Amino acid sequence: MTLRCYFAIARLFAGALLLSTCCANVSQAHFLFARVLPAAEAGRAVEVYFSEYADAGDPRYIEKVAPTQLWSQTTPGKFTQLEVIKQADRLRARLPLAGSLSVIGQLDYGVLARPLQPAFLLRHYPKAVAGKPDELNQLKPREETRFEIVPKFEEDRVVLTVLLAGKPLPGVTVTTVDVNLVGDELKTDDAGQVAYNPPSTGVYCVYAQHVDKTPGKHNDKSYDEIREFATLSFSWPLVRTGPDPEAVKLFEEAIAERAKWSKFPGFTAQLSAEVDGRPMAAKVTVSATGEVELDAGDEPVAEWVKDQLASITMHRAASGESNDEKPVLRFADDETEHPLGRLLEFDGGQFASSYRVRDKQILVVNRNFGKQDMTITVLENQPNAEGKFLPRAYSVQYWDADTGRLAKVESVQDRWTRVGDFDLPRSHTSSTATAGGLAVKAFSLHNHVLLKAK
Repeated sequence: MTLRCYFAIARLFAGALLLSTCCANVSQAHFLFARVLPAAEAGRAVEVYFSEYADAGDPRYIEKVAPTQLWSQTTPGKFTQLEVIKQADRLRARLPLAGSLSVIGQLDYGVLARPLQPAFLLRHYPKAVAGKPDELNQLKPREETRFEIVPKFEEDRVVLTVLLAGKPLPGVTVTTVDVNLVGDELKTDDAGQVAYNPPSTGVYCVYAQHVDKTPGKHNDKSYDEIREFATLSFSWPLVRTGPDPEAVKLFEEAIAERAKWSKFPGFTAQLSAEVDGRPMAAKVTVSATGEVELDAGDEPVAEWVKDQLASITMHRAASGESNDEKPVLRFADDETEHPLGRLLEFDGGQFASSYRVRDKQILVVNRNFGKQDMTITVLENQPNAEGKFLPRAYSVQYWDADTGRLAKVESVQDRWTRVGDFDLPRSHTSSTATAGGLAVKAFSLHNHVLLKAK
């Protein structure tokens, strides 16, 4: 996801503040921005930045902006206050994984005084929306929010209404900024409305400013006026359909580079396992279709070994090679420099899924299982004899889907051995950290023998 639009809006806000204060320069201007992120690691969230450039916040000001309050609206007129989590340089709040919503916030930044200028209370109202146009159009302004930009989405445009204390504000300038740093200055009509036609796909930001000359006090500091900024961000179009050919290509290239077992006959091996201090030794047989059998063993240990070997077999076996149906994948955002790769959203399937792909490798898999969100992050792959990738180390994070609380983290190490044309598991170690401590489970295999192909 490119953040150039946020850079631009920060600069434009800086210019607005410069004109209003006649003293601050651009490098001193910081403003509040909200953005609904696509569903990814740990689900979906809204992030709030306070920065000269809104791709990341300034850690020096995080304590100052930490009191920001946020409310989400998924049902028209019903607002739910969000739990705001302070991070190193931004604020974050968890959102429902799917569905249309708006998020609006408020921050009374504080009273600022400049030489020879009136003291003023600086107040921000960041807002972001995401979802289906018809559902977003049914959402309501928040009565307690004094200054707000309300969008109404139409087929090829968005009608923006600027509200002050719940009433339309005519004659106010609304500035738009697109992903290419191109902006328009529009003015609301007598109904407080202005129409905007986004010229292309991307993320768009709009903002408006209002100055209230009413004096007062904030935290025992007197001010002569209130300077308020309302912002709004949204993607255009709000909903995309159909696959993105480049995203599909990126995903299919990564799938093709995974090491697979073609015409896998199955194998037998001697097994040594230990689960939380419980040892076990047995002979294991893995069939060509992935069934796992042990000739002896402690039942809890055996069940875990069977589950893990079945999963390994499923991921290595070359299945569905004759299926010509392409996956429906789209780029979830325009961020091309993420360390773990481009974020791809998968349309359809049993689970809500997204992936990160880099260097022809799937490095992240995000999935939702109802009450639980899961993220698999590949830490290290190794090439096999054919130059295809085998997993060597990865971690699995589990979050509560309702609260966003991290439930546990599993670290996995896999080692492989070459037998004929197949890379078979040699060892598998899983370390799981929870609030209750660390649990370690492991098995190793030796004396592998391939079964005869039927």
